[in-house]
Amino acid sequence: MSQLSDINVTTIDGRDISIGDYAGKVLLIVNVASKCGLTPQYEQLEALYKARKDDGLEILGFPSNEFRGQEPGSNEEIIEFCRSTYGVDFPMFSKICVNGDERHPLYQELFSQLPERTLDPESGFLDKLKGYGIPVEDDAVAWNFEKFLVGRDGKVVGHFAPDVNADNPILLQAVEAALSA
Repeated sequence: MSQLSDINVTTIDGRDISIGDYAGKVLLIVNVASKCGLTPQYEQLEALYKARKDDGLEILGFPSNEFRGQEPGSNEEIIEFCRSTYGVDFPMFSKICVNGDERHPLYQELFSQLPERTLDPESGFLDKLKGYGIPVEDDAVAWNFEKFLVGRDGKVVGHFAPDVNADNPILLQAVEAALSA
């Protein structure tokens, strides 16, 4: 069985690293996009990163263009947009596939550990996606800004629907618990 720490990823500036380079940290892994209605979440993610990075939180952004072409830019365009528009300083990575036959091993492992996602009970976001004819499958990322929380031990401890923002109490409580563990 694969472990998250064994999985290699490429930073947005082209360096090959391992998720194991973040050993002992709490990770919030997010598939991101620059042209999505949820893109303003970058601001909340960056605020959470600044507030908790000294406590051991790392937010890892993985651009994906799988959801109606909402991340069409090159890696250089993506990072320029993120930094200039939202002041993103948390680690960003090269574009990957998060679903389907080309799913990156990182997302294969995340789903193998915890496929069930936590929803914001007041939102109905996934039902809205279904209403637009967008399939929502239990074993696939539903949309941009879906989040996986990984504890210091490298195990997935949370999986959150795209509309669970970084300032949502549901997510903040899970992050706090992971940092305190």
